[in-house]
Amino acid sequence: MKWSDLKYLAAYCFPLVAIAGFLAGGIFYWATPVFAFVLVPILEITFPVDAKNLDNEDKEQRKAHWFFDLLLYLNLPLIYGLLGYSLWMLTVSDLSVAEIGGIIFSCGFVMGSNGINVAHELGHRQDRFSRTMAKILLLPSLYTHFYIEHNFGHHLNAATPEDPATARLNQTVYSFWFTSVIRQYFSAWRIQLRLLKNEGNAFFSVKNDMLWGGIVQVCYLVLVGFIFEPYTAFYALAIAVVSFVLLESINYIEHYGLLRTKLDSGRYERVKAIHSWNSNHIMGRIMLYELTRHSDHHYRASKKYQLLDNHLESPQMPYGYPTSMVLSLCPPLWFYIMNKRIPEAMKVDPA
Repeated sequence: MKWSDLKYLAAYCFPLVAIAGFLAGGIFYWATPVFAFVLVPILEITFPVDAKNLDNEDKEQRKAHWFFDLLLYLNLPLIYGLLGYSLWMLTVSDLSVAEIGGIIFSCGFVMGSNGINVAHELGHRQDRFSRTMAKILLLPSLYTHFYIEHNFGHHLNAATPEDPATARLNQTVYSFWFTSVIRQYFSAWRIQLRLLKNEGNAFFSVKNDMLWGGIVQVCYLVLVGFIFEPYTAFYALAIAVVSFVLLESINYIEHYGLLRTKLDSGRYERVKAIHSWNSNHIMGRIMLYELTRHSDHHYRASKKYQLLDNHLESPQMPYGYPTSMVLSLCPPLWFYIMNKRIPEAMKVDPA
């Protein structure tokens, strides 16, 4: 580990900005989305792009160092503490509609950036502890099915029409939010039932993550209503929606318009570095635990975030992920910027 590795502490900026905004109150309840979608894009454009890869010696030193895993695990008490404080404020404080919206959006953003995103990283690990942590981190977003669909669906079908989390050419992000959320949920159930059948397990089995995940999520909302007030469960639901819409916005830009070739055998070509959008903009990289080096992640999903490489052949986004998410909210501008970057061979009707 080197002093430069402390850069990943920047991932805590989102929850820390949220806490500071909550303590300040008023318009500062909106501090987190303003920070994420205004200040961070400005910093991304200002700071230089870093496309360098680690040498083998640095990779060996970082591979098993406890510091990088600790940064992930510390997000668990952080997001649950923030969630509890947010729900408490929404229950006991006399707030305007705008202030309620600010708390929900700020908390929901953190549940996505430091909850779902970290769960995504831990969910690819092989040890049970990390995978359990991933599922706990997904709970406040009511997105526990993401563990099944992402690991056993998306990584198999990425950049194909069969993948709910791959946006088609000229599909708007608003359309994608609905298609991806709905299709991923039903895809997760199909995958779960297939896994149960292949392993010889019954539907009512401890191996049925979809069943138990659904039960735990309902219990979570009931518990929120019991601890606070019944109506507080609706605030918890709204926070969850914000968090998974943030996730789907990231899904949208990660594979937008990219397609794998279907072979004569009826199967698709192997996932390559050209089938994910990459970004080496430093702010997005360190604040999202290198999620923006997405091509290498798909090449070897179990590879830890601190080891991910940049591939020269990967299609590069002109801006970082936070900036790109903002651009995607204006579809004509998004299409104008991104469509010309998609290889011509991929601009075909997948149907």
